[in-house]
Amino acid sequence: MAERGRLGRALDRLLRRAPLLHIAGDEGEGPVVVLVHGIASSSVTFQNLVPLLEPTHRVISIDILGFGRSPAPADARYTIEEHEAALARTLRSLRLREPFVLVGHSLGSLIVTRYAAQHPSALSRLVLVGPPIYGSPAEIGDRRVRSRVSAYLRAYEFLRANKDFTIRNAGILARMLPIKGVFEITERNWTPFVRSLENCIERQTVVSDLSRVRVPVQVVYGTLDAFIAPGSLAVIETMRHVTMHRVEANDHIIRKRLARVVAAACG
Repeated sequence: MAERGRLGRALDRLLRRAPLLHIAGDEGEGPVVVLVHGIASSSVTFQNLVPLLEPTHRVISIDILGFGRSPAPADARYTIEEHEAALARTLRSLRLREPFVLVGHSLGSLIVTRYAAQHPSALSRLVLVGPPIYGSPAEIGDRRVRSRVSAYLRAYEFLRANKDFTIRNAGILARMLPIKGVFEITERNWTPFVRSLENCIERQTVVSDLSRVRVPVQVVYGTLDAFIAPGSLAVIETMRHVTMHRVEANDHIIRKRLARVVAAACG
């Protein structure tokens, strides 16, 4: 009990210090759907999804800490706790009166899962899009999955250690993508990128967080998603409150086909 009390007080202090995030969009009327994008991106992530939801929902798009037009505090470590605290303070400022649907893409899916675990009565449904779930290799029983996850983690470590290479190749990739600004690694967001990558994606708690979520969870992912290690989603597929939606021939971007499945998953 004492330990839980100390943890609660620490989280309260973190919440009070958390900056308000930028509300990139707030449109439509009806049941609320909140959209939270991923690493090295912004709310343009959802440009194919918002038009599908807006006719029947109030759709709120939020830029995460350090990205888009949200603050990037000089002392931020970009832990999952900091990302979640900033999201929680921002959502509280909106004074939403009814439980809402919370959608997270990529890193955003890890952030919203932590929020859902911390605020069990706030949501009606949780939707995770392209969640990059990487368990600790030491805890993965399947040898093939363990090897694949280890390779992903080594690749992320390489990206963090080679700034010029990462920024240069990110620029090349960005010019090839169908949504302008959907993936950007620059001098401006380098620190949020490397710290979020290390502290939230490489060292993550999403599986334990998901086990504490009490609302229905919809997971949507593309079969060509390069950020999902083959076999890595098996750990959540057996959870009773989780429904999986596999979208053929779609990568990590929320293209129109994937957007239609996500919109249906929002209810």
